[in-house]
Amino acid sequence: MEKIVAKSDRKISEVSTEFKRYLYHNINQSNRLIAIKGARGTGKTTLLLQLAKNHNLDEVLYIALDDLFFSKNSLYSLAENFVKIGGKIILLDEVHKYPNWSRELKLIYDDFANLKVIFTSSSILDINKGESDLSRRVVTYNLSELSFREYLLLYEKIDLPVLDLHEILENHKTISLDFIKQFTPFKYFSKYLKVGNYPYFENNEEEYYQKLRNTVNLILEVDLQTTDNLDYNTLAKLKRLLFVISSNVPFTPNILKISEDIQLHRNALVRALQLLDRAALIRTIYKHSRSISLLNKPDKLWMHNTNLMFAISGSEVEIGTIRETFFMQNLAHKHQLSLPKKGDVLVDHKYVFEIGGKTKTKKQIAKLDHAFVVKDDIEVGFQKNIPLWLFGFIY
Repeated sequence: MEKIVAKSDRKISEVSTEFKRYLYHNINQSNRLIAIKGARGTGKTTLLLQLAKNHNLDEVLYIALDDLFFSKNSLYSLAENFVKIGGKIILLDEVHKYPNWSRELKLIYDDFANLKVIFTSSSILDINKGESDLSRRVVTYNLSELSFREYLLLYEKIDLPVLDLHEILENHKTISLDFIKQFTPFKYFSKYLKVGNYPYFENNEEEYYQKLRNTVNLILEVDLQTTDNLDYNTLAKLKRLLFVISSNVPFTPNILKISEDIQLHRNALVRALQLLDRAALIRTIYKHSRSISLLNKPDKLWMHNTNLMFAISGSEVEIGTIRETFFMQNLAHKHQLSLPKKGDVLVDHKYVFEIGGKTKTKKQIAKLDHAFVVKDDIEVGFQKNIPLWLFGFIY
């Protein structure tokens, strides 16, 4: 126990708090059981250690669930012993790597009323479908990739506020005019689209893409294996499927053809697409008003963010696809997306958006209410024409 405490103290003391992800300020720490889900590389471990700094070191303990400590000790016994020495909060990293995580977390919650637990997990893990039902006990938060706003703060030290979607729709011109007094959007926007989605870019584009490809491999080979127990052949087919999607997005899936190409029968292929979506590698979108079930194929696919497009496809990425992917990765954080009959994206079953360059017109959505044109290559919009970069401030 002493070694675990010493290791925890060192990690908490060493973590930097100079930059904090958006979620740091949004977590209600009064809850006794908190889950933070997110894809690899988004900064969950750093966030956990930063949250620990809000507490007295004698009362807080951080530990990764793949620590060798658990080869001979249980999570429950760790919590029990920590409470005995005055512990108040335990931070558990990568809970999906511990075999009986849900059952022991339930017991810890029920048996130690004065102990708080905050844990991270892969975005793939369905927390409410573990061995024990935690749905009435746990409060879950999701950590997305870096927004354009966060990228500016982390890499350029430019601090600008979070914007609500309704603020953007109603006051985008005023907001844009205010923002461009403080920074030049196009000086940074194209770089963000290529290398700004994860907090580990170190001024070498190819090294960054290599790290990102390594992260994708770990998601497929470790996280998916841990949470869904997939065999090697299925994982190999998932890799092939991901490359097919990355090379063709936006992609309208022909399930029969893909099934034949990668040797997965229909239902297994639909499940594979859902797994890749949960892993935050692709984004699946359905037509408006269409029922979504485990057996329904998505109507269209995109990569989950623009950096993944550049890292995986290995070829020139089409600018229209980049624009749509950026828009969706930011709007999906707080809003529901679907495919409208006219336009590119329907948000919250109400707002229709057509996305394009500065010459894009409203022709296709002219007769629709609550319809907007989102334009790249403009700093300031007018009427219902809104700059694309401004949607990077939603979180």
